[in-house]
Amino acid sequence: MTAVQAVRTESRRPVRSVVGRYPVFVALFIGALFMVLPFLIVALNAVKSPAEYSANGPLSLPEGVYLDGLKDFWERVDFGQKLVNSVLISGSVALLAVVLSVLNAYAIGVGRIKGRTWVLAFFVLANMLPQEALVYPVYYLSKEVGLYDTRLSVIIVFTVVQAAFGTYLLSAVLGQFPREIIEAAKIDGANKWQELWRIVVPVSRPTVGVLLVLFFIWTWNEFLLPLVMLISNDNQTVSVALGVLQGQRLMDATMTNAAALLGVLPAIVFFLVFQRTLTRGIAVGAVK
Repeated sequence: MTAVQAVRTESRRPVRSVVGRYPVFVALFIGALFMVLPFLIVALNAVKSPAEYSANGPLSLPEGVYLDGLKDFWERVDFGQKLVNSVLISGSVALLAVVLSVLNAYAIGVGRIKGRTWVLAFFVLANMLPQEALVYPVYYLSKEVGLYDTRLSVIIVFTVVQAAFGTYLLSAVLGQFPREIIEAAKIDGANKWQELWRIVVPVSRPTVGVLLVLFFIWTWNEFLLPLVMLISNDNQTVSVALGVLQGQRLMDATMTNAAALLGVLPAIVFFLVFQRTLTRGIAVGAVK
């Protein structure tokens, strides 16, 4: 009788575990729906004509594919140039900020510099500083050194801003790095540079990959500082072009949706390409 009860208990456990997951699945589905639905509405309205939008409203399905809104926005703001600027700035910031974060975190986490706690506290405060507080100092300094209205000025600013977060995160990760591996490398004759790039960086590759993806997307979505620092059309980014054109009241509803669709598509493509890197890095961090 006891054996029969044990078998019944074991057979019920998988059923209960699956049933217990249903609320989680439902909650995740509802959350995903709320995130995807606005994008679907934007995509549908981007291929509607202004007359169809006015007659049927934003929630109706398009009767046909109307691409004039996409073409008009592309030509009006020179979207190709804006896309190149955004990719160049975001890619440069992501690469430079990751390299700077790795160097800083190696000195703080593995090198165990003096005053490590105070240095990390400084980086935490830097992350808490709002960008609005940086606008005037950055504007004034860029004017003084002749970098105002150049893509290089925005790259420098965001490299420092993103590296502050990257340094704090990587310092916590490298602070748990096994000292035995470093000592073994020293015995084999490795110098500090070889320890960093041949041992520390390969082991920390998942976290570095996560930072690379996040830095690119965060920089792509930035608006305030590029709006202040980039005033010429040849240097502006996609987000600035969207805001400036809307401020000029030159777009109808369908062109607004077309602009939003074109503005977000490159970031979505980048995320989908590197999604496996992002999820792998998060999973490795969770296991650690």
